[in-house]
Amino acid sequence: MDSANDPSSSPSFASSSYVSNGSSYNNVPAVFSHDPSANSDHMCLSKLSANLEKLVVDSDYDYTDAVIVVEGIEVGVHRCILAARSQFFHELFKQEMDSSTKDDKPKYCMSQLVPFSKVGIEAFKVILNYLYTGKLKPSPPEVSTCVDDACAHDACGPAINYAVELMYASATFKMKELVLLVQRRLLNFVEKASVEDVITILIAAFHCQLDQLHIPCIQRVARSDLDAVSLERELPSEVASEIKALRMKSQQETEPNMVEEVDLNREKKIRRLHKALDSDDVELLKLLLSESSDITLNDAYAVHYATAYCDPKVIKEVLNLGLADLNLKNPRGHTILHVAARRKDPKIIVALLDKGTSALEPTADGQTAVTICRRLTRPKDYNETTQKCQESNKDRLCIDVLEREMCRSSISGRMEMTTQISAADMHVMLDYLENRVAFARLFFPAEAKVAMEIADADSTIAYTGLVSSKGSSGNLLKVDLNETPSVGTKRLQSRMQALMKTVATGRRFFPHCSDVLDNFLADDMPDLLFLEKGTPEEQKKKKTRFMELKDDVQKAFCKDLAENNRSGFSSSSSCSPPKVVVNQKGRRK
Repeated sequence: MDSANDPSSSPSFASSSYVSNGSSYNNVPAVFSHDPSANSDHMCLSKLSANLEKLVVDSDYDYTDAVIVVEGIEVGVHRCILAARSQFFHELFKQEMDSSTKDDKPKYCMSQLVPFSKVGIEAFKVILNYLYTGKLKPSPPEVSTCVDDACAHDACGPAINYAVELMYASATFKMKELVLLVQRRLLNFVEKASVEDVITILIAAFHCQLDQLHIPCIQRVARSDLDAVSLERELPSEVASEIKALRMKSQQETEPNMVEEVDLNREKKIRRLHKALDSDDVELLKLLLSESSDITLNDAYAVHYATAYCDPKVIKEVLNLGLADLNLKNPRGHTILHVAARRKDPKIIVALLDKGTSALEPTADGQTAVTICRRLTRPKDYNETTQKCQESNKDRLCIDVLEREMCRSSISGRMEMTTQISAADMHVMLDYLENRVAFARLFFPAEAKVAMEIADADSTIAYTGLVSSKGSSGNLLKVDLNETPSVGTKRLQSRMQALMKTVATGRRFFPHCSDVLDNFLADDMPDLLFLEKGTPEEQKKKKTRFMELKDDVQKAFCKDLAENNRSGFSSSSSCSPPKVVVNQKGRRK
């Protein structure tokens, strides 16, 4: 990799405008434009490049003899071309030829070829085109920009991640000229990007052994306010030690007579709290807090830490302790929700919002949680089409939840559901709620799962409603002769409250899905639920109608998403979901 750090080894177009605007090199001028032979050579090379490009882009020229699997997609390649252009592939294919040959095309997995990082299909196709043609195509906007309309896309998360993918692939494949080009692009990001994204570049420079990129990244991180805990968690130990040493040296040079006092005992207690979180031991955390009255969760920024690095279930348990300020800002000016936005896990975001975390709080540079989330999300992920009854994309879920919460917070809208219900109506209400949640799990599995976990609906004994008329569990309907009526009623109320909170959570964070379910249940669904009753002809009609309703639901949902795409929360109606009133037959009025 030594030559990768030597600018003199780059081709004549290495200093082109790629680093600033991602332009293509399809029209690189000849070096000696006044020399007819040079112009002729350039034309010949351009034609050769165009002809070879057909092997990549035109399916009529599919004479491939090997396959590389990227993100589950099989991409055909010509081993002779890759071997001639890359020493890495030459050595790989030579080993394959020396072993016993197979009739089928050999297949290689990108995750095994490039072990340190994920390389997406878009980045690989650009790499492949470069191997065949010697020309670098423009960055695909669907993976190299974010979905924040106010972003210039000159240093957002997707732009950096895409360039890092190119770096890992080109360095692994020993494509020295391309390494130089991508390294120059990454150098432009270092001073513009947030320090969290510089960490991504620094790790790539470390693994690819790129000193010219490694040193500026080290200096940038050392100047930042990123805390020591984050350095230790996110960087290789030798890199973290290098940054700490640089910080100490800088402090000694600027303030030689100042000695920073560190309360080692306090630091030790904070580390113990973090270790308890790392081990998922909330009971140990509570014990440490009781023993150390001078250290609280806020003092240790323990919920910030858990949100960044721990399992969502642990975070929920910590939140249930009720001992932390959920709008507390750490020394960098980030709330817990800002940290969660970078992690992009809808379970964590919804759990925090459910406990009262504000979605309106900005960072020191004016970014809200939804802005952070948008600047880390690629258009490819945000606009991904969700197939019927499949989980929604988590990136879009996080953005939608945060936007709706901001809308909700600004107008203080909240659905009210009555909790006082007579014993005679309890079974009717349970039927309705259980069926509603069951259909939510069928049509919107990701959203329903989040809502049920927040409401602890999975922890309560399932009530066998109309959907489960055969009784998969039947626990709440089964008569227990040893159970008093009051105990039985209490069990039913517990389940009903969990289901009501699930519905309320769904209305708050997933109003579009809730509206679809409203329309679905408002139809003749109580009759359709008994699909196995009646004559064979009646059953057939009911099942046909049921499938038609499923299609109608999906079409309505897709239409709703299209109409509200990216900006569907401006009106108060979209932010104030309708209330549901259930009559004696379990039907929505």
